[in-house]
Amino acid sequence: QVQLVESGGGSVQSGGSLRLSCAAPGVGFNTYRTAWFRQAPGAEREGVAAIMPTGLTAYSDSVKGRFTISQASDKNILFLEMNNLKLADTAMYFCAADNRFHVVPGTLLNPENWRYWGQGTQVTVSS
Repeated sequence: QVQLVESGGGSVQSGGSLRLSCAAPGVGFNTYRTAWFRQAPGAEREGVAAIMPTGLTAYSDSVKGRFTISQASDKNILFLEMNNLKLADTAMYFCAADNRFHVVPGTLLNPENWRYWGQGTQVTVSS
């Protein structure tokens, strides 16, 4: 079974930073791709960042240059370092994992391409 448990969310002022963590004890990072998604109230779930077993990363344009996805492979933990947070970053953040690698180019950050999900952690950015 793949279990994903997010933590690290909270409230922060605009311009501040947070680091999210996702514990993934059943996920071998050498055989799974992992990612972060977010969903604001009334909005669709959107991809934020993904990392492949090779270390290759992908980011949405809205967070590029501000967010960094990384892994602590020896501890099966996925991170999302978020800097210069904006009001628009307010959302529930989810980590995801999948061990299928036949993904249509350009669709890696589409939610339908991810099989396993955590329960989410809330991030609220205020002015």
